[in-house]
Amino acid sequence: MTILRDILAELRKMFASDARLTLSVLSLVAVTDVLIRDAHLAPLAGGVILLAGSLGLLILGVLSDARRRRRP
Repeated sequence: MTILRDILAELRKMFASDARLTLSVLSLVAVTDVLIRDAHLAPLAGGVILLAGSLGLLILGVLSDARRRRRP
């Protein structure tokens, strides 16, 4: 039971440490879902949007963190 509690605590820390990235990814998924369901976007196109958006958010997150660490 302690292992499960430790795993859940680590997951909570992982997602809470970068709330902006977490919210951005959740927003990307929600917007893609709306596009697929309401705008009748092809699922393959939705997958491309998720892939490109996730990679873009990852790159922006890394660049933002690098700038933050570079400042004195």
